[in-house]
This record gives sequence, structure tokens and C-alpha cells, in this order.
Amino acid sequence: MRYVIVGNGPAAVGCIEAIRRKDTEGTITLFSKEAEHTYSRPLISYLLEGKTDEKRMRYRGPDFYRENGVDVRLGVEATAVDPQTHTVTGSDGSTAVYDKLLLATGGRPFVPPAEGLETVAYNTFMTLADARKLEAALTRESRVLIVGAGLIGMKCLEGIRHLVREAAVVDLAPQILASILDPEAAAMVQAHVEKQGVTFYLGNSVTRYAPGEALLRSGETIPFDVLVMAVGVRPETTLAMSMGLDAARGIPTDERGETAIPGVYAAGDCAISHDITTGKDRVLALLPNAYMQGERCGEAMSGAEVEEVRSLPMNSMGLFGLHMITAGVLEGESHIRRENGSYKRLCTQDDRLMGYILVGDVERAGIYTSLIRDQVPLHTLDFALMLEKPQLMAFSKRDRQIRLGGQRL
Repeated sequence: MRYVIVGNGPAAVGCIEAIRRKDTEGTITLFSKEAEHTYSRPLISYLLEGKTDEKRMRYRGPDFYRENGVDVRLGVEATAVDPQTHTVTGSDGSTAVYDKLLLATGGRPFVPPAEGLETVAYNTFMTLADARKLEAALTRESRVLIVGAGLIGMKCLEGIRHLVREAAVVDLAPQILASILDPEAAAMVQAHVEKQGVTFYLGNSVTRYAPGEALLRSGETIPFDVLVMAVGVRPETTLAMSMGLDAARGIPTDERGETAIPGVYAAGDCAISHDITTGKDRVLALLPNAYMQGERCGEAMSGAEVEEVRSLPMNSMGLFGLHMITAGVLEGESHIRRENGSYKRLCTQDDRLMGYILVGDVERAGIYTSLIRDQVPLHTLDFALMLEKPQLMAFSKRDRQIRLGGQRL
């Protein structure tokens, strides 16, 4: 069997490892646009902070490709796929013939158009190369403007704040981290971040750029030396669409990860997932989901039994020492606890935990995530206990009485 993989992130790794569990003889060829060993993209902010280095950022060990018999073509972008001849062509003119093909092309930065944008240089913040370029542009006197107060923009801010004199963030949304936090949690996090000397311009947008300055819709002008565009990410589906797939908003697949073209699979940030919390299909650009989807595709491609991927939106991050974890969707009835500077919100609907937000104290978040992923009926649990001390749900009622009430055996 001849396998070809386009991409070099967690979905590609999951696919390779699943294939090799079943098929140790087939050939695997991998095309990677980036000239990097597979690495964890969420760590690029920690690289700039000095909390990690490029070696420790590797998603797998240095011998990963050799040990798995992968013909890896780093720095070679897959530029064309011919579904008729089953041939992938690289940017260097090289080709590879496949029996099974995985598209794991990830995402690309979204840069909104604006007047004058062509007159300024800007950075994005998605790849290791982006991080290197941004770090090289910064000085201790730099005034940095980040457009986007979402996950990418806020992690970029954390990574560079100690390197520069001033940092400002502008976003059209009225709050930071609008995709994962509710207004109350966002206000807590924003207040914490502002202690680092960061200025936010929320509910606002840039209407015009000029060299060294950005004019906001509110009429304010922000001077900058370095501009970072961190508005969002779009699925990278150019190659898929060139093959005739209907993939403008992500690549549709079946439960095995196979696309409408037989023998062609898709996984990761470019692929549409089934969100078990809402029952809807959409792109879930998350590293764990990408790996699991790639693994499922590798199983299907090699003829192994396919494991179900139970995808759900989930994010875990810290900002200047304040930790937060969110999962699922914020639908249904809310149950909120505020204590000791922490915030907890659980959302329930139809006898299920639908989603949660934890800010500050994030211990035991995995218990809540499991309840969502496994769709556990809440009537089978002590809900008050689940809200206050979820770790004790693992014990019998008698054991809980002993632990909480001080009874002796």
C-alpha cells in the first residue's frame, strides 16, 4: 500500500502512528510546506517567553520519521493532486503516487482587508517561522499593535510583552477571548492582563492603516512600530478545492474521515468535525481533535478497525499566570460559582452537561470534560457535589460521607 500525507502537524502524526500499528510494510510519503520537524504550534508563544526551546517544541522525537519509515519532504509544498492518476506533485517538481491520501493541510491566517494595509508591513502568529520573524522585528523600545483579542492574539501578547515597551490590542468584539469566555470571565481575564501595562481597544476596528499608525473606527489613532494580524484562522482547503471537493468552509468527511473522493481522507484544522455537544458539523481547530482525526484516518486507510472520534470544542490556556479551561457550548441553564478570585460556570440542558468555563482554579476540569464527552445523564449524579467537589463523584456515597463528614470506618 502506498500512503501519501500532505501536512506535518498532529493529524499527520496520528495518521502515521495508526498506519504503522497495522501496516509495517507500506510506503509513507509526507509533504510539508514548512521546513520544520513536526512541532507543537501552541508552544510558539512560550518560545518567545523563553519557557521552551525549539528542540523541546518537537511534537515527536528526532528519529520519528526514520523509525516509522516515512519519506519526509520538508519544505516541499504539495501544489497539485491528480485524482485520476493518484499523483501528488510537490513545489520542487517531485511526485508521489498514492493508493490512500490524507489531506492534513491545517489552517491559514485570516487577514481582513483594510484601507492602507498594503502600505505597512505586518506579521502573523501561527508558525515557528512567524515567531522567529516577529522576535527579530522587536526591540525593547517597540510599540506593538495586535489586531485580534482571540486565542492567537492573546497568546502572542503574552509571548512578547516582556520584550517590548508598549503593547495595544484592538478587536471588533466587545470583550477579549469572545470565542471561549462569557463577558464576566472575559472581564476578569482582561483586568488581569491590563496589570501588565496592556491597552485594549474593544468594540472597535481599524479603518485605515498608514506607515506607523492605525486609525480606529472610534477616531483614535494608535502609533505602532510592529503590527501583528491575529484576527483568526481559516481552513487551508485550496488543494482540496482544486481536486473538486466542496470545501470552502472546511473539508467534509464521513465517519471514517474519507472525503467524497474514494481513497482521499482529511483530518485536522482543514476538516469538518462532528461536534458531539451540539450534534452539528463544523471545523474544530484543536490539537487533540486533530491527532484523533488523523489517527482515525490512519486506521481506515490501513484497513484497521476505526475508533470513533468524539470531538468537542475545548481550550486550555494561561495568560500571565492566570489559567483557564473551557469546553463544550454555553447553552441551557447556567450554574455559577465565584470564590477566591476564581470563576466557574457549568451549563446544563436535557439532563446533560453541555459546557463549562473555569478561570483561576482549573483543577478537576478533566472530570467535567469526561461528563460532556461521554454524555453522562446528570440524574445519575449528585449535581451539587459535581458543582462543588467533582473529584468526590468517584467515591461511593458511604465514602463521601466519611470524607466530607468525618465519619470513621
